[in-house]
Amino acid sequence: MDTGRTTVLVLVVLLSTSLLAGVAYSSGSVQETTTTDERYTLFGVQADGWFGYNNGYAAVVDESGNTVWNWSVPNSRVFDTEQLENGNILISVAVSTPQSECPTYYQEDQYDRPCVENRVVEVDYESKDVVWEYSWFDAFPNHHEVHDADRLDSGETAIADMGNHRAFTVDQSGTITWEWNASDHISRGTEWFDEHVPEGSEEEFARNGPESDWTHLNDIDHLENGNFLLSVRNYDVTLEVARNETIVETYGEPGNHSIMNEQHNPNLLENTGTLVVADSGNDRIVEINASTQEVISEYGSVPPGSNVGDPSLRWPRDADRLPNGNTLITDSRRFRILEVAPNGTVVWSHLRQEERSLVYEADRIRLDGEYLPEEPSVADTDDSLVTRTNRPLTDLYATLDSYLAFVPFLPTWLGPLPLLVAIGDLGAGLLLVRELRR
Repeated sequence: MDTGRTTVLVLVVLLSTSLLAGVAYSSGSVQETTTTDERYTLFGVQADGWFGYNNGYAAVVDESGNTVWNWSVPNSRVFDTEQLENGNILISVAVSTPQSECPTYYQEDQYDRPCVENRVVEVDYESKDVVWEYSWFDAFPNHHEVHDADRLDSGETAIADMGNHRAFTVDQSGTITWEWNASDHISRGTEWFDEHVPEGSEEEFARNGPESDWTHLNDIDHLENGNFLLSVRNYDVTLEVARNETIVETYGEPGNHSIMNEQHNPNLLENTGTLVVADSGNDRIVEINASTQEVISEYGSVPPGSNVGDPSLRWPRDADRLPNGNTLITDSRRFRILEVAPNGTVVWSHLRQEERSLVYEADRIRLDGEYLPEEPSVADTDDSLVTRTNRPLTDLYATLDSYLAFVPFLPTWLGPLPLLVAIGDLGAGLLLVRELRR
């Protein structure tokens, strides 16, 4: 046995193990930062644990992070949550349903998958009773869940139906009063497809089977001019659609990830003429000039010392510009909600790393009888969120980190660096064992 080599291997194992423990400790030690103003935040959690779990819920927390209200149904995933002017909560929830309880035409799935019952429910805040509901079944949960619904001034409810690639409105009786189908307007062979899909990319954006995740239409907003803003995630675009179903504006370009990349919850600010978007695929919040489509600012990481865990954002899925000019961000794969000032400072946070809560969407609400719109269109300031981007190596690290997040058995703190350290530790340990056996 080579004593010198053995000593080096022991030192390598000890050093790498201590580094790994240090990374685990520093990444997991997070503290909540609060502001002085009393406020409440309503949010929807797709699941605790990771994608694929059916344990979602809606909740309200106060400024200190204490839960003051919650609602859930068994075997469900919760997405959009919205406080209505009457104080009730509108919730978009997808319920995984055994095949035996599904409509007959969904009971012949060759993979024996459950179907999904999509429910848009209005819940009385005090009693938690469902006082209004619109629901429908779809083939299976993944990529078929209802992600968004908005109550209109007319009393209608606007719904984004991901599984059927459509947006529609229903009145209080459940009658469909308006409908827009993506297959009629942005599929291959349409004028929009020919104009916007780059040559050579036709197959990428073509529909591939009746239950394929073709558009991933995940958001609908009603604009002041009466049109609807639709987020078509898999096309990397946001569309403004008129009541006559005409597409009057396209924000972003299919496949051009410098503008948007698999975005969620775009918010058109009427007073600034900008679009604030949770640019999920680029791990950032982006603000775009609605007229020129120029990127005005991009926010991809919090300042050092923010005490909210990893500084970089990972798959954010909502960003609302608040009336005070701050931006409320749901950072889904970092399991947290952040309120960020225009200068980038985190002024409030709600951290859910321990539960691994995949927060989908969050709104600032009032519980004193006053009403704040889900996505305020006017802020007290015209300031954009400061640009904070990662350097190229940091971007690469964030991309690798995002891929690792899909490995469900890995702890949340195990990013690329600690994983490399762990692999090095394992290799050195195996070599040490071999040396000791000589």
